[in-house]
Amino acid sequence: MVIKFVSNSALEIDTAEVPGQQTHYGSPFPLAYVCNTPDTTLDAAVDWARAHTGELTAQAAQHGAVFFRGLPLVTAEDFDAFVEAFNLPCFAYNDSYSNAVRINYTPRVFSANEAPPEVNINLHHEMAQTPRYPSKLFFFCHTAPEIGGASSICRSDVLWDQLSSEHPAFARACEEKGLKYTHTMPATEDPKSGMGRSWKSTFSVETREAVEQNLKELGYTWQWLKEDSLMVTTPVLPAVRELDNGRKAFFNQLIAAFTGWQDSRNEASKSLTFGDDSPLDVEGAQLATDLAEKLIFDVPWQPGDAALVDNYVSMHGRRTFQGSRKVMASFVA
Repeated sequence: MVIKFVSNSALEIDTAEVPGQQTHYGSPFPLAYVCNTPDTTLDAAVDWARAHTGELTAQAAQHGAVFFRGLPLVTAEDFDAFVEAFNLPCFAYNDSYSNAVRINYTPRVFSANEAPPEVNINLHHEMAQTPRYPSKLFFFCHTAPEIGGASSICRSDVLWDQLSSEHPAFARACEEKGLKYTHTMPATEDPKSGMGRSWKSTFSVETREAVEQNLKELGYTWQWLKEDSLMVTTPVLPAVRELDNGRKAFFNQLIAAFTGWQDSRNEASKSLTFGDDSPLDVEGAQLATDLAEKLIFDVPWQPGDAALVDNYVSMHGRRTFQGSRKVMASFVA
């Protein structure tokens, strides 16, 4: 099916097929749009996004993600203008509890993750390991790597259905018990780790007393370790989310923590438990990981591409890569 959006500036954008595109519940994943208007201006692209915000955000919720190609996005400022056109509340990196080390380019635009290219960032729902998380994520490819570096996305409602069918006991335990996450943060940024943000940056504090007050208010428990690092454990957080359409999604950071929370301070095997403090079912967690890997769509980044991901519906991650890669992000509440 071809859908044409024509804005006041006569910008024409059509749906398109992309290699590896999937179909779930009768909807393509991701939904893809290509701009067919030669010499498109940034103003025209911004006008188009502003005129179709309601449709595009609804499509992100239905399809899990919307992919854009051919828009005149070149700089961080261009991307900022495109995101701002949606008129959605900004979820700034500085106000988040994200584990990742990032670089801010504008108040709403930052690097997706500063982890080294050899680090694989495993599937996760953005900040689902914290009490505060964004509802939608925008991504923009400034520089595509020579090899690899795709952003991986996965429909979590599809994953939940498969997991519930193949291991109902584990699925039921996740839904009924929830999860707790344990994570050790350094005192200063560690860009060599995919989860190397310092506790000072994470909680916007400078002292132990200030961070302890924040943790107390959030319901965390904590322990101070050597080199002024801080180990925290979250309160019980949900592992499953009911979506607006009545479906359920496997909404958590289980796969990322189980497979990838590993650095000089953290051990993946100690990173999470069920909400009642009972050990995680390793067999179930591995099955969830394996099922998700089969459902991945790797976004084939080219410079200027953008994507809108519904954080409640789809997980995302990053493949390892060679060469320079600069993918930027912007989150909304």
